[in-house]
Amino acid sequence: MKFLKKFLIGLVIFFAMLIALLYIFKVDYLITAVRTIYLNGHTTAYLSDYTEFENRQISKSHSPQPWPTTTDYNAIKPTVELEKWHKKLGTVAFLIIKNDSIWSESYYDGYSKISKSNSFSMAKSIVSASLGSAIKQGKIKSLDQPVSDFFSEFNEGKAAKMTVGDLSSMASGLDWDESYYSPFSVTTRAYFDPDLNKVILKLKVVDQPGTTYKYLSGNTQLLAMCIEKATGKSMADYVSETFWDPMGAENEALWQTDHKDGTVKAYCCIASNARDFARFGKLYEHHGNWNGQQLLDSAFVAKSITPRFEASPDYGYGWWLSNYNGKKIFYMRGHLGQYVIVIPKDQIIIVRLGHKHQKSTKGSLHSDDFFVDVAEAYKMLNQRSE
Repeated sequence: MKFLKKFLIGLVIFFAMLIALLYIFKVDYLITAVRTIYLNGHTTAYLSDYTEFENRQISKSHSPQPWPTTTDYNAIKPTVELEKWHKKLGTVAFLIIKNDSIWSESYYDGYSKISKSNSFSMAKSIVSASLGSAIKQGKIKSLDQPVSDFFSEFNEGKAAKMTVGDLSSMASGLDWDESYYSPFSVTTRAYFDPDLNKVILKLKVVDQPGTTYKYLSGNTQLLAMCIEKATGKSMADYVSETFWDPMGAENEALWQTDHKDGTVKAYCCIASNARDFARFGKLYEHHGNWNGQQLLDSAFVAKSITPRFEASPDYGYGWWLSNYNGKKIFYMRGHLGQYVIVIPKDQIIIVRLGHKHQKSTKGSLHSDDFFVDVAEAYKMLNQRSE
């Protein structure tokens, strides 16, 4: 009994010292990481982790616009190969939208058309769309407006040349470690730290802005902070008013924050469903026009889905770029294989949400499962015309 008592006391002392050390070395955010992620059996963020954090609400539309379905809705079943990949990677939602109507729709693992799922970095496309809206409204002058106009922390040296366009196109030159699995990376800190603005405003610009592409989540976070300054609104409210409402989103969404009523994790973490995420694909497919209402300038949309740098043809302004059989593709992409894929030539939108993805085995910036999703969707559509 005495041994057990001593053991428990020792255990308490050990954990007390461990927690003290975390605070001393200013990595106490790891306490939140352990509580929300690691103790739930995960090694990284996951689809339903929004339930472990505070959130701001993106209100559903006052005039919901349900997606129409085709006359042969779900008549063609997913291919055997596609179902194999769904099982292998834990797909929870897979949609094929043709000519602005849902043609095929499948859900797995208990998910449905209204189930919320973490967007991860698909949110970056939404933040960049918000930049386009702020420019259209005259709240932000242009893609060339300096970040220092909004935050004086970036008004010296290389930082003074950094623009909001550099943030959107991943060309800021910020010092940032884009590592999702290291507990000590700034990306991990940003996910769990209760003062996200402080984390971002401490960043230094170490490379010349506007010269080369380098994917950094900190870019989008800082961009969102600029948009909030320019519009005087929280990102959640701004996205709700600017996109969610006019595009007829049928369900409210949740955007993770660093603390209650705090800053949204703008580079990630909108909890919504496949149907409402797909609306951004349709908006960009139609050059910023939503059912007759011009929400974004068509020139901004065109620029967004065109590579900024010749040496980096896979990224525009907030959107990933690829092709299939010579057909142009632009798409939203998030951690673990969240996609809203747009193939404008054939008026196709593919949405995939799931627990895992498979990195490229061919050295591509685009995951293997991305190409499988596109190829198998075309096989399904080809059966339609046979």
